[in-house]
Amino acid sequence: MVFRDRRDAGRILAGRLQGMAIEDPIVVALPRGGVPVAFEVARVLGAPLDIALVRKIGAPGQPELGIGALGEDGTVILDDETIAALAVTGQQIEAVVARETAELERRRRLYRGDVGPLDVAGRTVILVDDGLATGVSAIAAADVLRARGAGRVIVAVPVCPFGTEARLAGRLGEIVAIEQPLRFGGVGAWYDDFTQTPDREVIALLRAARTRTGVDADPANESAAHPAPEAAADRVVRTRDGVALPATLRSPAGPRGVVIFVHGSGSSRRSPRNVTVARALDQRGFATLLFDLLTDAEARERGNVFDIDLLSRRLADVTAWVRRQPGIGRLPLAYFGASTGAAAALRAAAALSGLVGAVVSRGGRPDLAGDALTQVTAPTLLIVGGDDWNVLELNDEAAALLAGPHELAVVPGAGHLFEQPGALEEVARLAGDWLVRHLGAPRDANAAERARDSA
Repeated sequence: MVFRDRRDAGRILAGRLQGMAIEDPIVVALPRGGVPVAFEVARVLGAPLDIALVRKIGAPGQPELGIGALGEDGTVILDDETIAALAVTGQQIEAVVARETAELERRRRLYRGDVGPLDVAGRTVILVDDGLATGVSAIAAADVLRARGAGRVIVAVPVCPFGTEARLAGRLGEIVAIEQPLRFGGVGAWYDDFTQTPDREVIALLRAARTRTGVDADPANESAAHPAPEAAADRVVRTRDGVALPATLRSPAGPRGVVIFVHGSGSSRRSPRNVTVARALDQRGFATLLFDLLTDAEARERGNVFDIDLLSRRLADVTAWVRRQPGIGRLPLAYFGASTGAAAALRAAAALSGLVGAVVSRGGRPDLAGDALTQVTAPTLLIVGGDDWNVLELNDEAAALLAGPHELAVVPGAGHLFEQPGALEEVARLAGDWLVRHLGAPRDANAAERARDSA
């Protein structure tokens, strides 16, 4: 069985648990991916919902490979066999633990605020995740729950590898799983939609679970599931040479990253297409900044519109400004460029390779970035309309020159402006999925300053 998404998996898992006649349970989720699954389990069972804050300890250089887990109470679980196989040193582990401890504290403040964890003493706890692979995070969470006095811990997941019960029963206790395939292939292989769960969805689901009374609260049908971003704030970004650029900043609660929009020739920060995509990204948890690359007087000089060097320098200035802003300055950062703005975004990304986490181009002219394409290491998505033949050919040629991971996504039947029904929505979906997948922590917060100094 392949699950449609985490909510679908949760409903199926809840049906299995209903048949076990578990008395007065508490459902505890492993965030972030376990929360949508656990929400459905708690809803069907009529149980309260809480979270177990643990963080995977990723292998140095391979963060997706878990070598252990960290609990919010300081519990550290290590996979000694994997650590030995990878020759990971104690110093490397300490560095990862320090970083993940900071992230745990951030999530505690973000998810719980002033609300403390539920009292699990003497209770049956159903510990839910979207799947089990190594199981180290679940082990850490189960150990923490037992230390807090849980009378019984049942680990419930939609999918785990065949043999997990025999391998982990001594550490986890009872395990309930819908699917236990012999050929596992990773948790995500068992979902049609395995998009990363954003912080804002976790917050909304926990809030809905806390306020649920006799009527089921389903955030999928409530605005709470997608809390509106803060009202657009008008800003003025001043470049290093004294030029004032109007800008519009929007940010949801607990943003996962910040996306700087770079408009194309003849446009501005008010581009209706960019505004539409920005609002869609706001709903997926990203702060967005739209700004004017040129003053009104500069825009009247046709040569400025295609001066990619000038535009990329302006973008570097704006990037440095973003890095100085409270609340968003330390967030992972990406560019979304359209038309000539895509060329400026790619050239700036080449100069700021230690800072820019991802680039998305909509109907862009990446060819205008020239030799800088070979220096772009940030994961880059080139979105082109299927009927925009000339631009499609230019993007195909430019993609071959990009140094980093990249994809060319074609929206069937769409023209250069994506005016066809559903075309712009598809652009927003593709962009959001790309940013969720690739936007990582900034490697060098001072890169913008250094690159602008050398420009």
